[in-house]
Amino acid sequence: MRIANKEIGVNQPTFIIAELSANHMNDFDVAVKTIKAMKEAGADAVKFQTYTPDTITIDCDNEYFQIKQGTIWDGQVLHELYEDAYMPWDWQPKLKKVAEDLGLIVFSSPFDKTSVDFLEDMDVPAYKIASFEITDIPLIEYVASKGKPIIISTGIASLEDIDLAVKTCLDAGNNKIALLKCTSSYPAPLDEINLNTIPDIEDKFGVAVGLSDHTLGGEVSTAAIALGAKIIEKHFILDRNMGGPDSDFSMEPLEFKQMVDSIRNVEKALGNVSYELSDKVKANREFSRSLFVVEDMKKGDIITEGNVRSIRPGFGLHPKYLKEILGKQVKKDLKKGTPFDLSFIN
Repeated sequence: MRIANKEIGVNQPTFIIAELSANHMNDFDVAVKTIKAMKEAGADAVKFQTYTPDTITIDCDNEYFQIKQGTIWDGQVLHELYEDAYMPWDWQPKLKKVAEDLGLIVFSSPFDKTSVDFLEDMDVPAYKIASFEITDIPLIEYVASKGKPIIISTGIASLEDIDLAVKTCLDAGNNKIALLKCTSSYPAPLDEINLNTIPDIEDKFGVAVGLSDHTLGGEVSTAAIALGAKIIEKHFILDRNMGGPDSDFSMEPLEFKQMVDSIRNVEKALGNVSYELSDKVKANREFSRSLFVVEDMKKGDIITEGNVRSIRPGFGLHPKYLKEILGKQVKKDLKKGTPFDLSFIN
């Protein structure tokens, strides 16, 4: 799968997404500064969220719309939360240009058909389906119909939900799908992450896999790379002390940079399947074991485990020949410290 100029998949660098979400603090200049900090911290892409309070819910405060599930947003009404968190749509083309001028890829999570149409006019190269929208099959179908890559978070999804979302994309003729393991808890506790699900998702669905990470710190995202994650998404904020709906589980610039550096280091260490030795390792084979004369020997002496041994360094005969040469005579005088060679015996 390819998003703009980035290939996503095996033997490709991890695609690292910085999520702006509500961390613009309703200030365009803060949004610009945040995007610049994302670039400096090593992000490949910035992701927006494209909705208004009225495209994602309704203005109603009865019990169904009150948040009381033990979240960091408890006590609020949905419409009020989204009124505080949403990014004005007229900012988004301007911020897209700011980000693209910096070399960042820009895309967004739509939440209804009008936001998809708006993002199509912005010519985004991909779409993100948020965790809580994975059951909105009409939305997924409409997004898939645009023929662009679709990244789907699985935070609240059962296996059946994931299967239906993928099938919906495929039925719409779109196989450019990535699935992100996600735990929809904010911040997410470590014992609910279950990173081992990542390779299982890849095996079951045959798509690119990754992690939408709501844990604190970068360890979980870094570990996900070793399990095959090719996409990492983390919320990004200039300073958690700014507050805001998503500040508690967002990464500050230095933290994000440290995570990116760790991911790039793990990528180098993972490398490829290879049994070839580097030049440095080949040189260090000099310190391996080999057969040496360890006592002065005269012509005709019998080779024993006392006068020829497997020791370091590795300039002598391979130790596998020891049994073969024991009991044989040497045909010349040999000094202690001589690398043994088959030419020493008849």
